[in-house]
Amino acid sequence: MKDRWTHSNKATFNINFHLIWCTKYRRNVILSPIDSRLKEIINNIVTSLDCNIKSLEIMPDHVHILISTSPVHSPHYIVQQLKGKSSNILRKEFPNLKSRLPTLWTRSYYCESVGSSSEENIQNYIKNQKNK
Repeated sequence: MKDRWTHSNKATFNINFHLIWCTKYRRNVILSPIDSRLKEIINNIVTSLDCNIKSLEIMPDHVHILISTSPVHSPHYIVQQLKGKSSNILRKEFPNLKSRLPTLWTRSYYCESVGSSSEENIQNYIKNQKNK
């Protein structure tokens, strides 16, 4: 069994968040090649925050991510970084997003803390989103 705790010089922790955010007006704009580029961007941002992606699925109108983090970052800060930076980069690289939407993402998001007992269920849920 994998060690479910992360250790730093000051703390031992197991902090996971299931985050969901949607495109403005729930428009289906995250299609190929935008979806694959968004995955790259999210991976880069998460790495720079020293967090880990446990599961990620990009849907045409929303994003699901299960992220493991340290006590240093709040969920709001993580979402702010992911939505802000990804929107900025994608709207520069894909100008058609500017003409379709005033902003890429809605202002809201969903956040749920995930304990180790339900983590596998959340991962399966995220992985099966495209099969619905």
